[in-house]
Amino acid sequence: FIGAKPFMNYVTGVIMQFTTQGAQEVVIKGRGKFITRCVDVAEVVAKRFLQGQIDINNVKLDSEEFKNKEERNVRVSTIEITLIRK
Repeated sequence: FIGAKPFMNYVTGVIMQFTTQGAQEVVIKGRGKFITRCVDVAEVVAKRFLQGQIDINNVKLDSEEFKNKEERNVRVSTIEITLIRK
């Protein structure tokens, strides 16, 4: 899941999965306010660092419900972006 770490840490992590780990597929997940960061990571990896080597294969949108600190039910949007090696 994408969170509050610096943006380039996520980009580097995804790149390493494809290059040093030999992954054929990487799924990037984000929720709530981090959805935009998730999209940015996928776009930077696919169009800048590994251009021509990977494709965005699938995008799944959903939502989760959980209890917040005040014990109220909260629904939050989620995204999963699947990158695949060409």
